[in-house]
Formats: sequence, structure tokens, C-alpha cells
Amino acid sequence: MPSPSAGGRGAVPALFSEPRQGQGGWDEGQALPEGRGVPDEGQALPERRGTPDERGTPDEGQGPPERRVAPDEEQGLLKRRGVPDEERLARAALTRLVEPGDETVGRWLRRMGPVALWRALTGKGKPPPGATGERLAGCALRAPGVDPVTDLALIARCGGRFICPGDLDWPGQLDDLGDTRPVGLWVRGAADLRMWALRSVAVVGARACSDYGAHVAASLGAGLAERGWVVVSGAAHGVDGAVHRGALAAGGATIAVLASGVDVPYPRAHAELIARMAEQGLVLAELPPGAHPTRPRFVLRNRVIAALTRGTVVVEAQYRSGSLVTARRAQQLGRSTMGVPGPVTSGLSAGVHELLRGEAVLVTDAAEVAELIGGIGDLAPERRGPLVERDLLDPVTARVLEALSARGGNHLRDVARESGTGCDEALGRLHELLALGFVERHGDRWELVPPVRRSDGARRGDPPNRGNRVKGLRR
Repeated sequence: MPSPSAGGRGAVPALFSEPRQGQGGWDEGQALPEGRGVPDEGQALPERRGTPDERGTPDEGQGPPERRVAPDEEQGLLKRRGVPDEERLARAALTRLVEPGDETVGRWLRRMGPVALWRALTGKGKPPPGATGERLAGCALRAPGVDPVTDLALIARCGGRFICPGDLDWPGQLDDLGDTRPVGLWVRGAADLRMWALRSVAVVGARACSDYGAHVAASLGAGLAERGWVVVSGAAHGVDGAVHRGALAAGGATIAVLASGVDVPYPRAHAELIARMAEQGLVLAELPPGAHPTRPRFVLRNRVIAALTRGTVVVEAQYRSGSLVTARRAQQLGRSTMGVPGPVTSGLSAGVHELLRGEAVLVTDAAEVAELIGGIGDLAPERRGPLVERDLLDPVTARVLEALSARGGNHLRDVARESGTGCDEALGRLHELLALGFVERHGDRWELVPPVRRSDGARRGDPPNRGNRVKGLRR
């Protein structure tokens, strides 16, 4: 059986010709079963199939029936991934005929099937219910330029493929989009999209990001990649490009979702980056090869990013930002939504802060992202301020230490009075502080030990007195 990408238009008569006479009626909404048409003139009739008695049994000594499937044909069957070639061709044709994310088209596709919908939109069948003349006229203008066989051959030459619902590597989470689910996806890269999407997270943000935003995005990309997460973004300028580069630099996996064909790098400045992602990761798009991006296509692309991943992180976004569209779509789909805060005086972070005032969760690094969307045990390290030596003192000893004046010596009675303890209690606590290196005794006066200056050779973070102070406290 020839592959769809290798044949010509003659390989797909069910898509581009009327049903043959004698084939029987064709119900609207039912895809034509592959290979069910009447044979052409001169074509051998298929072998008669019946019960074993009707077919007869081989004579004794007769070998098994001759193998009727050539090895190359059998290999082609195995590569079909469970979706008939006719349906794959119809879906590939529809990606060029209609725009992504059209809910009306998605509803027709669900009710009619791809083959029947193709015929209905191109005038070869009854129009879909509710289709306007304007829509049908637009489809009629596009239909002559639709050649799914050529598109499949182009994507194959790019080292890619076209996957659709029913394929083994189709990500099931995209079905959450309902009637706005992609008709199919054009993919470059050798990895299994379904497996990669199971543990993926989106990081999106402003195109004109600040140095702070680029730094945070690259750190998130590298940190998530090191933790085994697949980083998904849109390959745009700014945050998108930074997070892709961070993941690649860490030797991790990353997916770029384009608003153009996978063979049309956009922006042009990221052609090398997108080519590298096609080798080390995946590049995918709803639009067929050669398609160019438009403003609405960027917005519609964001729903794929939101649905494909477990959660979405926004790094810098203004009030009117496509990144916020991705985040809100993720919220609607029940995905985790996170935001990285920025300066309150920065307009680039205003959209993120508004998002954080809602249901989004504040995150600052990859560990916190993994804790939110990961499994049991993916906990971020505990965060707290630095521990100083005074924190380890018991309350009474700390009160005695606070009673000592830094302006010279202190008599025992003065320390006891200021700390609210008796003289004997204060004396015992002072001797503890003396052993720990906090105080010194000069006759009958007690003085605080002055901190060691860095010019005296102390390193940053050393205790004021490098004696037994820290060692004694930790016993």
C-alpha cells in the first residue's frame, strides 16, 4: 500500500472525486471507509471471503496460502499509527482550508468526520448545517490550492510528520479544548510528542522583556530542564527565546509551538534557534508547511500551549499581552497558573501582578514550579532568613545579653536590674555568655566582645569572635 506522502492525487480519489456509481449511498457525516469503493475496470476483484468450508481446505501436502501482503506494504500499514490514510489526508487538507481554533469547524468535524467535512466544504457534498454562503465561497477560493499529498511530502523532507487524533503520539490533553482542538499537528523532531507532553510546563512572557525577565526566563528553562521537565514556549523574542535557550543550554528538552508552518521560522532572527530545537527537541504547528503567521494566529496558538502542558508560568507581561491569554486559558482548562513577580514600578510586570491577585501562584524559581505541578516529593527547599548566633540562646540568656550596654563595662547589679533577674541568675548567664564568646570580664565589670572587622583578616560570614562561640552553641 503506497504511503500518502509518496503517491500522487490518484492515490486519494475519495477526497478529490465524487463517489462512484454503484458504491451505494453516502450518509452525510460518515467518513468513507478506506478501500470500500467499486474496483475500476480491469482491476481484479478482491478474493472471495467466506467460511472455511466455502473457501475450501488445502490438500494434504499443500503449503500454506501464498502471502498476499508485500513486506513494504506491511511496513506501511504498521506506520499508519491507527489512522486511515484517507482520514489523515483529509485532516491535512483541512489545516490549509480552514483557520486554526474555529469552533464551528470543530463542531462539524466532530459530527461529520474529516472526509465528509472536506467534501461538504468543497462542494462535493451537502453543505454542513448552518454553513453560510460566505464561508463556502471562501473555502471554494482556497480549495484549488490544497494539496495534502504535497504537504505531507514537504514535511517528510523536513524530517517531520503530520499527526492527528487517533495517532499513538497524539497528546490526549489537547482533547480538553473541545471543538477548538487542533485538526492535526505538523511536527518536526524525532521525539514522541505524547510522552514529552506528559511532563511539560509552559513558560511565556513579554517579547520586549527586560534584562531581569530574560535572566529569570533562562534560569527557569535551565532549572526545569535539569529536573526532567519539558519546557514549552512560542519561540518568540524576549522571554520565549530566553527560556528555550536556557533549556537547550542545560541539555534538556524543549518544544516550540509556532504560529506559522514548521518550515517557516518566525521570527527570522530565531531561525537558528528553531532549527536547533527541531534537532534536540520538537517544533510543532497547526498550520501546514509554508503558512505565514498573522496576529489572530498568534492568539490562537496560545491555547495549544496552555492545553499541552501541566501548567503555565508568566514572566513579565503587560496588561495587554498574549501571555496573559495563555495563562487565562490554562486556568479555564484546570491547569496550574503561576507568575514571577517584578518591580511594582515596572509596566512589564503589571499584567503578572494582576494575574497574581487572582488565582495564579507566585513562584520565583524552577524548584517552586516543580513543587506546584510535580508529583509527591517534588518539594522546594525550605526558605528562611540567615540564622544568627543570638537566635540559639535561650530567652533568659538572650535577655541578659541585651541588658549589657555597648558603651563600656556593666556591673552585675545593673545587668540583673535591666534583665529582670536576680544577681545569682544574671551571674550564671553571664558566665555562659563568656564561655560562648559573647562577653568579656574585666574585674567586676562585664563588657560585650567587639565584632572583628574584615580588615583584621575575618572572612565574610565569620562570627565576631572565632573562638568557641559557634562550636559551643551547636552542642
